[in-house]
Amino acid sequence: MPININDDCVVVLHAITEDEPTLRMGLPLTSIELEELARITHPAQRVEWLACRVAIQQLTEAQGITYQGLQKDEFGKPSLIGTPWHISLSHTGGWAAAVLHRSRPVGIDIEPIRDQFRRVVPRVLSADEIAHADNNPNRLAVYWCAKEALYKLYGKRQLTFREHLHVEPFIDNAEQLIGHVRLPDHEEQLTIRCFQVGPGLLAVAF
Repeated sequence: MPININDDCVVVLHAITEDEPTLRMGLPLTSIELEELARITHPAQRVEWLACRVAIQQLTEAQGITYQGLQKDEFGKPSLIGTPWHISLSHTGGWAAAVLHRSRPVGIDIEPIRDQFRRVVPRVLSADEIAHADNNPNRLAVYWCAKEALYKLYGKRQLTFREHLHVEPFIDNAEQLIGHVRLPDHEEQLTIRCFQVGPGLLAVAF
């Protein structure tokens, strides 16, 4: 299911119904990707990993570009081989998602809405965010999903959700949020689009 964010940015959300051999058919994998797949032992996780790559292959080829596989930088952030476009991937039980942005870094996350978000509040949210979330599972899910998307966009380690990633207060069911990455040597404001779809929530930061 494609979702057009803007003229430069498109998402595909895919309900996984295929098995591993079906997903691998016609999917180019580099030797490094094959090694990474070999280290994944859980069958469902292997299927989700492959489904993410099928999703980004579909997005790339829909733009008229031949998909040549993915590569990762030293922080594990994926990029397309052979094109400067930006991508991000996410998966959860039974679902895979991918986003492609032609001109700027992007991050994506998909999450079901579940009670366990309450347990991670102290290490994920700032005091102001905790007050705004008010232990509401839907708001907690939005914060978590939005911050995951910000984290994937930034694509580097040594930052924490609570201290360095911030989401401004939002109205319930808002489809556009404002996020911030705040580090001692770097600060930027970002847009986050949030959709109630698929497994529960999908967030795209750009």
